[in-house]
Amino acid sequence: MARDIVLDTETTGMDPLKGDRIIEIGAVELINLMPTGRTCQIYINPERDIPADATAVHGITDEFVKDKPIFLECYTEFMDFIADDSTLVIHNAEFDMKFLNWELQHVGHKPLAWNRVVDTLMMARKKFPGSPANLDALCRRFEIDNTSRTYHGALLDSELLAEVYLELLGGRQRGLELGADAATKSASGSMAAKKDRKFRDPRPHSASESERAAHKELLDDLTDPIWNKVQGK
Repeated sequence: MARDIVLDTETTGMDPLKGDRIIEIGAVELINLMPTGRTCQIYINPERDIPADATAVHGITDEFVKDKPIFLECYTEFMDFIADDSTLVIHNAEFDMKFLNWELQHVGHKPLAWNRVVDTLMMARKKFPGSPANLDALCRRFEIDNTSRTYHGALLDSELLAEVYLELLGGRQRGLELGADAATKSASGSMAAKKDRKFRDPRPHSASESERAAHKELLDDLTDPIWNKVQGK
C-alpha cells in the first residue's frame, strides 16, 4: 500500500530564521494514488503578529488565530496524520520543509527527512521546462477548477495540488476520483471541482458530389501513381 500525504503550509512570512512562523497546515491523504477523504487542517497561534502583506495572501488575521493552539500544543496531530510510512508531496518543498523542520526542532522533535519528499515544483519544471510552474498555472494547464482560491489556504491548496500531482504522474485517469460525498465536501468545505468540458456536435465528413468528381478528375490525370508500384501494377 502506497501512502502519499499532499501538504501545504501558510506562514507569517518567508523566513523562520527571521522570526516567521507557521499559522496553518493542511494535508490530504492518498492511498495508491486515490484520495481517501481523510484530511488534516490545523490553524496555529504563531505567538507573534501577522503582517498585513501576509494576510493579503492567505486571509488569516491575528484575531482569527489568537485562540488557536500554539505549535507545541498541536503538532502531534499533524505528525500522527503523516505517520512514518508516507511520502510527502509538496509544491516548492524547500519552503515548507524549512518551516516545518524549524518548528519541529523547537519542540524537540526530529526533523522530517528529505528522502520522503516529492517536490511537485521540480516535477513540473522538468516536465514543462520554461513554462510557469506555480499552482495556479498548473491548474490552468490541467483544467483544474481553482476559482474558489480567492486566498491561499493550506488545505485548499493541498486539495488542488493532489489533482495536479496526479496529472504530473500521467493523468487523473490513474485514480483521482472521490466518492460522491467526499468529492462535494471536505474539511475545507469544498473539494476542487473538475471543469465541465464542452464537446462540439459531430461534423459531417462525407465527400460531396462535386468533391468526388474533382477527386476522380485528379486520379485520371495521374500517369504513374505510386500505389501501382506498391501493388506491382
